[in-house]
Amino acid sequence: MRVDLSTFNNDDYNPGSPFRRFLWYFCNVLFLINPWNPSSGIKKAILRLFGAKIGEGVVIKPGVNIKYPWKLDIGKNAWIGERVWIDNLVEVRIEDNVCVSQGALLLCGNHDYKKSTFDLITREITLKEGAWVGAKAIVTGGVVLESHAILTAGSVTSKNLEAFKIYRGNPAEFVRERVIED
Repeated sequence: MRVDLSTFNNDDYNPGSPFRRFLWYFCNVLFLINPWNPSSGIKKAILRLFGAKIGEGVVIKPGVNIKYPWKLDIGKNAWIGERVWIDNLVEVRIEDNVCVSQGALLLCGNHDYKKSTFDLITREITLKEGAWVGAKAIVTGGVVLESHAILTAGSVTSKNLEAFKIYRGNPAEFVRERVIED
């Protein structure tokens, strides 16, 4: 048997009303993805208008792409770097003091390669307090970065990362403990 994408059917996945998605598409392009808008305040206001939960002190850099803000929850004092892509087909939770560095990808969706219909698979992502996703790193659906875990630059994880540990590579592997000095 072969993959036959003409049989792909995504009817059971409903991320929101078509009108809301249409409006968001243009607001996302104009206010978030647009590198000419450096204002975190405007970005946060637009995201909240579309249902995102965003805490105080959040910094959102230029060029950020967010699929569905109504499926996004960001805690206090989190940083979202330039050109981060939050492909949140389902809920993404970013807790307090989390850093998602430039070019990182939070990817909640994938496809079932075992089925000829290439069915969509969606799973949530949670980045717990103090976690850090390095530049151009990829976090896939179903992953939890526990408190203060680090995924280093360019690394890829499809598995949970333990608290206060540093991971590197593709696939990401444990490197050492994270020690935070005063």
